[in-house]
Amino acid sequence: MKKIAIVSFKGEMPCFVHALLNVWNYHERGYETALIVEGASTARLADIGASPKAELWEKIKAAGLVKSVCKACAAQMGTLEEVEKQGLPIDAALSGHSDLEVFTAQGYDLVLF
Repeated sequence: MKKIAIVSFKGEMPCFVHALLNVWNYHERGYETALIVEGASTARLADIGASPKAELWEKIKAAGLVKSVCKACAAQMGTLEEVEKQGLPIDAALSGHSDLEVFTAQGYDLVLF
């Protein structure tokens, strides 16, 4: 089975939404899919639930597709408490950040947004 990890870095809502759309698209087509939330995109975790794409976000969370949220970036963006509240997987393995090598070692292709 093909494995795809979507890595969302940018903080603009349209970029984050495109990452979510692609995560769900790959998932629905049978790929093993992971969403990694890094950088400024961690700020979107505080407001995606009130956006027009809230339903998509909830489906992605319910399907267990969020595999990593950068602890250092969420703290910097002021959303670490929200990440914890949502029960998302926090990763600090790489000097406080998400460790992407874990995914490539498992055969995931990385797609950056």
